[in-house]
Amino acid sequence: MLGIGEKFPEVTMQACVSLEKGKEFKEFTTGKEKKWAVYFAWPLDFTFVCPTEIAEFGKAYGQFKERDAEVYGFSNDSQFVHLAWRQNHADLKNLPFAMLADTKKELSEQLGILHKQDRVPLRATFIVDPDGIIRWVSVNDLSVGRNVKEVIRTLDALQTDELCPCNWEKGQKTLTA
Repeated sequence: MLGIGEKFPEVTMQACVSLEKGKEFKEFTTGKEKKWAVYFAWPLDFTFVCPTEIAEFGKAYGQFKERDAEVYGFSNDSQFVHLAWRQNHADLKNLPFAMLADTKKELSEQLGILHKQDRVPLRATFIVDPDGIIRWVSVNDLSVGRNVKEVIRTLDALQTDELCPCNWEKGQKTLTA
C-alpha cells in the first residue's frame, strides 16, 4: 500500500459529478489538484455502510472547502452505477463532490487497497498535500465505517505544519521542540 511521503498516483477515469441532465459525467485525473485533497474509497455502490460514509463526507464538505481542500470518493463501480445510486438514495442526491469510477481498478491497485479475496477497495482515506504527496492514510476493513471528523481533525493538524499532540484540535496550542 502507498504510504506517507509517496506521490499520489495520476489516473484518468470518468466521474459522476451531477444529477443534472447532460452534465452528469466528467473525465477526471487524480493527483493534479495543486491544493489539499482527500480521497476516500468504498467497496461497492448499493450497499449498507458505504452510503453512511459518503453522505457524511457530503455533509462535511463545507468544512473541507473552508480548509481549501477538495474531496473525491471512489469505488470500482462505473459512473453510471454511481449516477443510479445517487438518483435512488435520498442521502446521496445532493453530493457536492465527484464520485470517481475506478472501473479498471487502476487507482485501487496503485494505492494497494484492494481486498485480497473480494477485489474491492478497502475503506481507505488519503490526505494529499498541494504537491501531490500523501500525508495521511487510514484504512478500515470492509465492515467498519470511517470517522469523517477525524479526517477533518487530521487535515487541520497537517495544515498547521507544526507538532500536534494526541487529540489535538484546531484552535488548541501546538508543541514546540
